[in-house]
Amino acid sequence: MKLKIAVLPGDGVGGEVTAQAVRVLETIAKLENHEFEFVEMPVGGVAIKAKNSPLPDETLETCLASDAVLLGAVGSPEYDHFKGEMRCEAGLLKLRSRLGAFANLRPSACYESLADCSPLKREIVAGADILIVRELLGGLYFGEPRAIEAFGESREAYNTMRYTTAEVERVARVAFEAAKTRGGKVTSVDKANVLEASQLWRETVIEVSRDYPEVRLEHLYVDACAMALVTNPKRFDVILTENLFGDILSDEAAVLTGSLGMLASASIGGRVGLYEPVHGSAPDIAGKNIANPIGAISSAAMLLRYSANLEQAARSIEEAIVSVLSQGYRTKDLGASEKSIGTSEMGDLIVENLMETREVNYSYFAV
Repeated sequence: MKLKIAVLPGDGVGGEVTAQAVRVLETIAKLENHEFEFVEMPVGGVAIKAKNSPLPDETLETCLASDAVLLGAVGSPEYDHFKGEMRCEAGLLKLRSRLGAFANLRPSACYESLADCSPLKREIVAGADILIVRELLGGLYFGEPRAIEAFGESREAYNTMRYTTAEVERVARVAFEAAKTRGGKVTSVDKANVLEASQLWRETVIEVSRDYPEVRLEHLYVDACAMALVTNPKRFDVILTENLFGDILSDEAAVLTGSLGMLASASIGGRVGLYEPVHGSAPDIAGKNIANPIGAISSAAMLLRYSANLEQAARSIEEAIVSVLSQGYRTKDLGASEKSIGTSEMGDLIVENLMETREVNYSYFAV
């Protein structure tokens, strides 16, 4: 397998966690005789500083010419004064749009070894395993018209939540296909009691569900879903929702894992897949070697699964993560531990586990 991977470390801890994800991918390439080419490019605040743009043309061109994009994080208080297209987040939204990645997959599972790291009771979170499928290119984040306007001494701001049937249908199919390989249930989340966009969403999802008789479909208002995520998360299998709701709910789902630093994501469906941890740039801890790299490393596993069709390699990374955590190793965000380690040390242990597991597998097959 040959892969060209655009690496966009970005701001804050983005470079630290992305470096560990790249190390893991390099290990997989070495073990399985793949050829992975990594091309690092600027994005976010560092790109504004260097190129006067949060998404320079050369960065976008490199991403479009790659097989996958691995992103760290963007944003920092020193760039908060920028407006409009100069905002760090505007560069990220433009990247998602140009890549055509309309379906954002955000898994959130409670590992047995981390059940006590959650602020929720063990009996609530243990065994929870959710995949949130978030529509990524529509809704309030991209809808037009949008503006801040001045009327004399007063100002007015507005955004538009807008969806077409085709936009809802394509992301719904991603959710139903995923449910077929999991628990066979889709929970479609909307606000159809007050929003016309949600009414169209619900009607379209119902229509798509007719093609998937083996998958159970339920509908839930977003406020009820937010409550159920922390009171009965095991009721969920695949959650399907629109852009804004998905952004909020997937961050809330971090409570199941014990830390936002555990969450990975894959943005697929377009020309090139985009893979990034859910957490932000966390500038307050940047450079201290304490950020949790597991979200980034898990994103690398998703890259192998969805952009390279290397399912076994993806699983081996995920199994290595579970193994290291089960031995009691923790980064600071997961709470105090006798085996507290830093960002690079967590990467070391996951790489070592991959190497050791592969050696055992080779020995087994040799017999």
